[in-house]
Amino acid sequence: MIVKHLDPDTCQKARFARDPRFDGQFFIAVTTTKIYCRPICPVAPPKEHNVRYYQSAVQAAQAGFRPCLRCRPDSAPGSSAWRGVNTTLNRAIKLIQQGALQQGSMVQLAERLGISDRYLRLLFEQHFGLSPKKYALYQQCLFAKQLLHQTHLSITHIALASGFNSIRRFNDCFINELKLTPSQMRTKQSNNSNGLQLHLSYRPPFDVDKMLSFYRARLIEGLEWADEQSYGRTFEWLGAKGHFTFLHLPQKHQFALNIEIDDLTYLSAVVDNIRRLFDLDADLTAIETDLVSALNGVVAIQSGIRLPGIWTMFEAGIRAVLGQQISVTAAKKLVQQLVHELGDPLGDKRLFPSPAAIASSELTFLKIPGSRKQTLRNLADHYLTHLNPDQGEHWLALKGIGPWTTDYAKMRGLSDPDIFLGGDLGVKKALIQSGSDITPQAASPWQSYLTFQLWSRL
Repeated sequence: MIVKHLDPDTCQKARFARDPRFDGQFFIAVTTTKIYCRPICPVAPPKEHNVRYYQSAVQAAQAGFRPCLRCRPDSAPGSSAWRGVNTTLNRAIKLIQQGALQQGSMVQLAERLGISDRYLRLLFEQHFGLSPKKYALYQQCLFAKQLLHQTHLSITHIALASGFNSIRRFNDCFINELKLTPSQMRTKQSNNSNGLQLHLSYRPPFDVDKMLSFYRARLIEGLEWADEQSYGRTFEWLGAKGHFTFLHLPQKHQFALNIEIDDLTYLSAVVDNIRRLFDLDADLTAIETDLVSALNGVVAIQSGIRLPGIWTMFEAGIRAVLGQQISVTAAKKLVQQLVHELGDPLGDKRLFPSPAAIASSELTFLKIPGSRKQTLRNLADHYLTHLNPDQGEHWLALKGIGPWTTDYAKMRGLSDPDIFLGGDLGVKKALIQSGSDITPQAASPWQSYLTFQLWSRL
């Protein structure tokens, strides 16, 4: 499938300029070498009549091309432009990236999406020309390729981290999908062998200073750490525990990710969630263009402002409840107490408290009204008793949780791009200071970015 969103002339100009803003938005396949590359590939650009343009790495691979060993297409930022506006497809992709088809069946994935498995297959055939399982398999191979390039992990450990249950299955799939063996893909690494280090790319613009400043203002000691160029925290994912530090490499439009995890099975899903925390896959140029057009100059757009996430929807909800109608500093102290008292230790650090820990605690150490303590326990109990507890609309049935809390949790815990916190005191203050009279719905589907644009003015 040739690119529809970017015409060949635009693609040609972008590849000759090696413009990083187009990195991940399309891929260049060369018919003479049967290799596909990123627009920023450092090799001499091929002649235009030998080039084909594809919207995704999956489509280039399905057309018979293998990935370039120089520019590593697996490292390109993700792009949602080719997914269209199909919410169900976007959610299916996220669940697959989190390992839904490694841990369950196609039928179970379809049930979580509220559709039939036949319709799920139809969606993937229409958008990718392949089945959901085939899509998931190719993503596993790309992640394995990244680990082969960037880490000291053995082939066996890489197979496990990529979701394969056997070395033979891993080798066969790798050859079939990428046209190379894992050993052929392996390169010499210079990174530290203690833990893992990966490099995650993004497309500019990105105001990293503002994002790190936002995290530092809400930093919980023991759970998180940050400085002018980096951010890190502990995490738990389906029982796997670990911690990471994210260091900005501005000249390369990358972050160096140093991560330690006690179960490599979940490494891919954890890395994907880290990308979400820093909103690395956003096409911010397109988003800002839409906002400028929609707001018609009423609010001046500051370039590079992205959505800083929180590790889980549950953690975002707990932080939101503790932050209701108080300052950021006061909320931070309450979260700090909660983590210190109920968070499980991880070396000299702590994890965020589990739903079970909060649900079973009297929370006497928190100097807040009893009704708010009960709200925390209600939310924790909701996560212990519901199959899909992240569905924020169900939270409104819990006493003490209103639209602001639910919307805040969705915006930061799920990185929902279309949330406007009109009832937030900071947003109201920013609107008063700017003298702006806006219609936030005009900014849809990027209302969350408008919210952070207003917050950045405080």
